[in-house]
Amino acid sequence: MGHWEDFWWNVTNEINKKGLKKEFDAQLKKMDGQSKHQYKDTRSKWDYAYHKVINRGKNESNTRKLQKNI
Repeated sequence: MGHWEDFWWNVTNEINKKGLKKEFDAQLKKMDGQSKHQYKDTRSKWDYAYHKVINRGKNESNTRKLQKNI
């Protein structure tokens, strides 16, 4: 069962390290109202929210780089 604890720790650590706690919590709250996430377990919801928030941060970073080059 150790891999489950590792998952929670890794997600929490990465989110806090990148300063995305508010965005992560907002994404989880948003998902609570969406029917497509209704039957997912907590780990699946956290995994989805984690990747959504991390990828959003990467896309914003790339957009800023492109704007600097223009």
